[in-house]
Amino acid sequence: MPKLESKAIEIPSSIDLPPTWRWTRLLDLGEISPKNEAEDEREASFIPMSGIPQLHNGKLTLEAANWVNIKKGFTHFANGDVVVAKITPCFENGKAAIIDGLANGIGSGTTELHVFRPIHSDISSAYIYLFLRSPYFAVEGEKNMTGTAGQKRLPTEYFATRALPLPPAKEQARIVAKVDELMALCDTLEQQQQQRRKLQNALRQSTLQAVATATSPHELQTTWNRLADNFGQLFSAPEDIEDLRNLVLDLAVNGHLTERSESDENIERFIERCISAKADKLATGEMKRKVAAATDVEQLDIPIPQHWCTAQLDELFQFIDYRGKTPTKTNSGVVLVTAKNVRPGRLNEEPKEYISEASYKEWMTRGFPREGDLLITTEAPLGNVARINSQPDFALAQRVINLQPFADLNTQCAMYFLMSPTFQNLLELNSSGMTAKGIKASKLKQLALPIPPIEEQTRIVDHVLALMQFCDSWEKQLRDSQKLSERLCIAAISTFTGITTEPNEEPMKAPQTELIAPLRLGQAPDIKAQAPLANLLTRHNGEMSAKDLWQRYGGEIDAFYAQLKTEVAHGWIQEPEVAEMRQVTAERAEA
Repeated sequence: MPKLESKAIEIPSSIDLPPTWRWTRLLDLGEISPKNEAEDEREASFIPMSGIPQLHNGKLTLEAANWVNIKKGFTHFANGDVVVAKITPCFENGKAAIIDGLANGIGSGTTELHVFRPIHSDISSAYIYLFLRSPYFAVEGEKNMTGTAGQKRLPTEYFATRALPLPPAKEQARIVAKVDELMALCDTLEQQQQQRRKLQNALRQSTLQAVATATSPHELQTTWNRLADNFGQLFSAPEDIEDLRNLVLDLAVNGHLTERSESDENIERFIERCISAKADKLATGEMKRKVAAATDVEQLDIPIPQHWCTAQLDELFQFIDYRGKTPTKTNSGVVLVTAKNVRPGRLNEEPKEYISEASYKEWMTRGFPREGDLLITTEAPLGNVARINSQPDFALAQRVINLQPFADLNTQCAMYFLMSPTFQNLLELNSSGMTAKGIKASKLKQLALPIPPIEEQTRIVDHVLALMQFCDSWEKQLRDSQKLSERLCIAAISTFTGITTEPNEEPMKAPQTELIAPLRLGQAPDIKAQAPLANLLTRHNGEMSAKDLWQRYGGEIDAFYAQLKTEVAHGWIQEPEVAEMRQVTAERAEA
């Protein structure tokens, strides 16, 4: 590389080397992207990007191959070479390795690698490996990457000419030994933290379960005091707060958030009004009379206050849904609300889809949504509920049912009840399907919901809102605390090393599919089955992001993916939808 060899070394002014060290660069110490010379029939090894580890001194994954089959179109390397991934996000994730264990000492692999081969025995491959994984190399490396988003690569020029602080050979060995010793301590600390996290998650779940299932005021007070006394230990990370929100909803549906008032209307009168309104709609032809076929339907089995009652959803709401082939989508016109727009507790504007005005008039023959109605998804994802908070001007797609109350039901209270883990578990029990769980409208109509007096519904909404605001506030404090801790850590490291890095919002970068596609519960596993991930999803409304599920699982990322593959193969967790795996190249997916 004559052009690069003539380039002067750009020595950072912020670093003073010990007297016995010298500044140099990889280009002057060895070969960049070397080529192997071997007989075609020689046995060799192949390493895909997935076989390059991202943990310190992680194990390589080798595949046996004949040299003739892998010598063209791939990156060459040999035992003792040092490699580093050059494409995003593999480079940022620290994928690098010292090549070892190759059949006959040679091999090839993914083209997305930079390779360095030392030309002198005094150049330690292990020391060069530390250099390539160091923030000193990686932080500036990220800034020097070229290409478009999702396809950025580390240039060969940076890899070959980045100023390298080189100590004498014996000191290189001492540095490598000390780093390995300290990394072992880091691994031990990480294992302890993960074990602590597992115990914390288990304790939090059992404590919340005890509060949610309390059957008397005394038991509720006792379990709540236990929760309050250990609050900081149980909820120490932002993602823990979702469990607290779920507890609030379960307390609401169980009748633990308000007390009876003598001025409250008798609940039977409310039910009578619902029945009367439904009869009027049937008489005027606004509803089609259809008797659901008798089916075995699981119902809520929870204690509720004596002055409450239960009613089937069919008695409380007119079901407005649309069947048949969805009208052709257009670039503009009437907004079409699909299951993707209905999120837990809210309606998302994105993604936006449209149908024509003519299709809208033809399509909306079963009724029109109104302000205050509820929308519920019946499949993929199952059981998301949102309230229409303004005058609607949209059409509804399939898999979304509009619940229009017959009488003056507080639909925000009903939304909280439907969102509660208690009711979500009921939906799961009554759903069907393997890869995509769904519930038929006929079954959904028969599910019962606890109903308090209308005045009490209002008080429940006020209490839930107040508690949710507390959850939001506590979550923000935890996030702010995390950011502050991260900045303090970065400042301390900068003081020691002189290297300044920007705090990363994510603990580890990952391929977009792993961050975008949610994981959803599939077929419920047998009670004796080893399905920890499916059990976690069950406790969180059957859907979580891969990142959140991994954090709650608490294990190594490789162990998490192995367990995930097992549970997907058994059908306990659904395969992520193809449509949600977007903007991912083959190399990135392989990573």
